[in-house]
Amino acid sequence: MTARDVFHIRLKELELQAERIMDPGLKTRPIAIISSPQPNGTIVSLSPEAEEDGLFHGMKVSVVRKMSQGAQLLPYNHSLYARVNWYVYQVVSMFTPIVEPEGFDGFYLDMKGIRAIRGDMQNTGMSIVQRIQEQTNISGMVGISVNKLVSRIVTSVVPEIIHKVQEGEEAQFLSPLKPLVLPAVKENSVNRLLRFLWIEKIHHIQSMASQPDEFRTFFGAYAVQLSREAHGQDSSVVKPPQLQGHILEQTVLPEDTNDKNVFHAIVKDLAEQVAFKLRKRRQVADKIRLEIHYTDGHQRIRTGRIIRIDDRSVFAVCRRLFDKANERRNRVRTILLDVSNFRPYVNQENLFPTAEIRNMAMSRAVEKVRLKYGARSLQTADVFQALGRV
Repeated sequence: MTARDVFHIRLKELELQAERIMDPGLKTRPIAIISSPQPNGTIVSLSPEAEEDGLFHGMKVSVVRKMSQGAQLLPYNHSLYARVNWYVYQVVSMFTPIVEPEGFDGFYLDMKGIRAIRGDMQNTGMSIVQRIQEQTNISGMVGISVNKLVSRIVTSVVPEIIHKVQEGEEAQFLSPLKPLVLPAVKENSVNRLLRFLWIEKIHHIQSMASQPDEFRTFFGAYAVQLSREAHGQDSSVVKPPQLQGHILEQTVLPEDTNDKNVFHAIVKDLAEQVAFKLRKRRQVADKIRLEIHYTDGHQRIRTGRIIRIDDRSVFAVCRRLFDKANERRNRVRTILLDVSNFRPYVNQENLFPTAEIRNMAMSRAVEKVRLKYGARSLQTADVFQALGRV
């Protein structure tokens, strides 16, 4: 049986690296990239020099300005980071056609079958990192294992440029790590229960999982997922963008806030962009994934489905998912919508209730204005304010 090799490429502090490429004069200076220059903006990425000054991810801009006079604050440049991400994607695609981007700063590579061509996988990983450095000036690191889960954890906890977890050693590798590296533990209920049980290492979860009935009693619907992840098991495949068929929309909040009205306005803006793309494709979606990323590094995820594609209906789904997911009091950094599992939209206008006919007609009227004058040309006041355009 051919061994499966999955690489995870992580471009650590990509935003910082990109800014320093654009302005070499920033290379030795303390730099903090911020979500917004407003006092409630927060640090998204920062340099080691800035960390030495006592700055950290998620710190408010108002606090930064009081603490450090020497740190240079740079606004979040979405288009620059997307462009750099695309250049790196072109480089890694030269090593395998099966590449799945993960945000701006990561890629999964399925190297199955490449071993026979390129030989030792660690040497291949080093070649990838070197090629990225040579062609983009971006430094990266590589985690290698038999699946996506373990490879990604490798690049988040191992400081070396390249590290491989041998097949069969996944559970042993994970054993001494803190549970928070596991996706299931990012669920609030699971996290709370682990803290209540004083479970501080993954080997404790592995031991508990050896008693399946008791483990299921504690963790309920999450028991199977948590047990599999704790043992380094993951059957998900690497999906190139052309195979994924995803619609992805996200916003980095312009200010650090807990204001639900602002959150709902941003979700509304993202939902309308998703609805527009669904109408353009004439498709509905059996899966929509809403992610909330907090300033302390935690995240919350909820999933649902979209069966109507007018703006109001899509927003209703997204708002419901957001309200269910936003269980924490910490401030939010990013809201993301990932839509997939498409199927054809069946136009049943003759069967629609009157309200649904009006909603679709209104959505299409707004769509015509935006197509003529630009995607942001027509917005409600709440969205306009939330996106910092007043």
